Amino acid sequence: MSASNDDKGIFHTINGLVDEEHTLRERSTAAQGLAAEERERLRAVEVELDQCWDLLRQRRAKSEYGEDPAEAKVRPASEVEGYQG
Repeated sequence: MSASNDDKGIFHTINGLVDEEHTLRERSTAAQGLAAEERERLRAVEVELDQCWDLLRQRRAKSEYGEDPAEAKVRPASEVEGYQG
Protein backbone atom coordinates (compact mmCIF):
# COMPACT_ATOMS: atom_id res chain seq x y z
CA MET A 1 0.00 0.00 0.00
CA SER A 2 1.39 3.41 -0.90
CA ALA A 3 1.88 6.25 1.55
CA SER A 4 -0.94 8.13 -0.13
CA ASN A 5 -3.34 5.24 0.47
CA ASP A 6 -2.21 4.94 4.08
CA ASP A 7 -2.81 8.67 4.59
CA LYS A 8 -6.28 8.31 3.07
CA GLY A 9 -7.05 5.53 5.53
CA ILE A 10 -5.89 7.67 8.43
CA PHE A 11 -8.00 10.59 7.19
CA HIS A 12 -10.98 8.24 6.86
CA THR A 13 -10.49 7.21 10.50
CA ILE A 14 -10.14 10.85 11.55
CA ASN A 15 -13.35 11.80 9.75
CA GLY A 16 -15.28 9.03 11.50
CA LEU A 17 -13.87 10.03 14.89
CA VAL A 18 -14.66 13.71 14.28
CA ASP A 19 -18.25 12.81 13.39
CA GLU A 20 -18.56 10.77 16.58
CA GLU A 21 -16.98 13.54 18.64
CA HIS A 22 -19.42 16.11 17.24
CA THR A 23 -22.38 13.84 17.98
CA LEU A 24 -21.23 13.29 21.56
CA ARG A 25 -20.52 16.99 22.11
CA GLU A 26 -23.96 17.93 20.78
CA ARG A 27 -25.53 15.43 23.15
CA SER A 28 -23.43 16.74 26.03
CA THR A 29 -25.06 20.15 25.69
CA ALA A 30 -28.56 18.68 25.67
CA ALA A 31 -30.67 18.86 28.81
CA GLN A 32 -29.70 15.37 30.00
CA GLY A 33 -26.00 15.58 29.15
CA LEU A 34 -23.86 12.48 28.68
CA ALA A 35 -23.92 9.27 30.65
CA ALA A 36 -20.66 8.19 32.27
CA GLU A 37 -19.87 5.71 29.49
CA GLU A 38 -20.49 8.40 26.87
CA ARG A 39 -18.11 10.78 28.66
CA GLU A 40 -15.51 8.00 28.69
CA ARG A 41 -16.06 7.39 24.98
CA LEU A 42 -15.71 11.11 24.23
CA ARG A 43 -12.37 11.15 26.02
CA ALA A 44 -11.27 8.02 24.15
CA VAL A 45 -12.25 9.63 20.83
CA GLU A 46 -10.23 12.74 21.70
CA VAL A 47 -7.17 10.59 22.45
CA GLU A 48 -7.59 8.56 19.24
CA LEU A 49 -7.82 11.77 17.23
CA ASP A 50 -4.61 13.07 18.81
CA GLN A 51 -2.90 9.78 17.97
CA CYS A 52 -4.11 9.90 14.35
CA TRP A 53 -2.92 13.48 13.85
CA ASP A 54 0.41 12.58 15.45
CA LEU A 55 0.77 9.60 13.12
CA LEU A 56 0.11 11.81 10.08
CA ARG A 57 2.74 14.32 11.29
CA GLN A 58 5.25 11.49 11.73
CA ARG A 59 4.51 10.10 8.26
CA ARG A 60 4.88 13.52 6.62
CA ALA A 61 8.14 14.22 8.44
CA LYS A 62 9.58 10.86 7.41
CA SER A 63 8.53 11.44 3.81
CA GLU A 64 9.99 14.96 3.82
CA TYR A 65 13.36 13.67 5.01
CA GLY A 66 13.52 10.75 2.58
CA GLU A 67 12.54 8.08 5.08
CA ASP A 68 9.80 5.48 4.68
CA PRO A 69 6.51 6.88 6.03
CA ALA A 70 5.33 3.31 6.64
CA GLU A 71 7.81 3.16 9.52
CA ALA A 72 5.73 5.69 11.48
CA LYS A 73 3.95 4.10 14.42
CA VAL A 74 1.04 5.07 16.61
CA ARG A 75 2.51 6.42 19.82
CA PRO A 76 0.99 5.72 23.24
CA ALA A 77 -1.65 8.12 24.49
CA SER A 78 0.60 9.16 27.38
CA GLU A 79 3.20 10.41 24.90
CA VAL A 80 0.82 12.03 22.41
CA GLU A 81 -1.27 13.73 25.09
CA GLY A 82 1.84 15.30 26.60
CA TYR A 83 2.28 18.01 23.99
CA GLN A 84 0.17 20.56 22.18
CA GLY A 85 0.27 20.75 18.39
